[in-house]
Amino acid sequence: MFTAQGPTFRELAVQALSSVERGYDLLAPKFDHTPFRTPDAVLDAVTRALRPLGPFDSGLDLCCGTGAGMSVLRQVCRERVTGIDVSAGMLAVGRDRCPAASDRPRVDWVRADARALTFGAAFDLVASFGAFGHFLPRERPGLFAQVHSVLRPGGRFVFPLVAPARPGSRGYWALLAFDTAMRVRNLLWRPPFVMYYRAVRLADIREELVRAGFTVELCALPELGRRADGSPRCRLLVATRCPSEIGL
Repeated sequence: MFTAQGPTFRELAVQALSSVERGYDLLAPKFDHTPFRTPDAVLDAVTRALRPLGPFDSGLDLCCGTGAGMSVLRQVCRERVTGIDVSAGMLAVGRDRCPAASDRPRVDWVRADARALTFGAAFDLVASFGAFGHFLPRERPGLFAQVHSVLRPGGRFVFPLVAPARPGSRGYWALLAFDTAMRVRNLLWRPPFVMYYRAVRLADIREELVRAGFTVELCALPELGRRADGSPRCRLLVATRCPSEIGL
């Protein structure tokens, strides 16, 4: 799972016994050499799916980490791209690997909590890649309300969703084991490290987004393959802030 340039077992153990913020500060220099970074194939597929929906003026990468998703936004946004993350270490790596350029779009890196955004309705596009496992289910409605607040009417909130592993499959048992280990860790150790990926269910997310004021569509990403029953392995969820808020 990890390359030779990735973190050692000891480094991962130290990270796992830290808070989410401190853990990612420690992991940041080697994060891109772990399986936690969004694969390029997913980033490319999302870029292709977004092009017909744009162009966009301003984009926000929610929980941007070291900036893999920023490469997507820079291709579909014309004016400004902003990455926010709670980890100063991850942002520092992102800045170093993607220095601000004189041409557009302008690139900004902001340390902020996604649950307390202060931008106002400044963006046409908000994207997130693999961040929802770091939010407890009870926190998601508030998170989606924050995203709604920073989007202009008609703006889009997008993120890829991988189809759940089939019960009994190797992936199913791996995720179950990981989530169980994290829950045991959080019962025994403080501060907690929230990373519960089995808690991210499409039906719940769709309902929470609708309650936050979005309309929701799913777009297949066929280049990422299909399962045995013909369904896509990965979809792009596109949540749109109601255009009627413009006053039309």
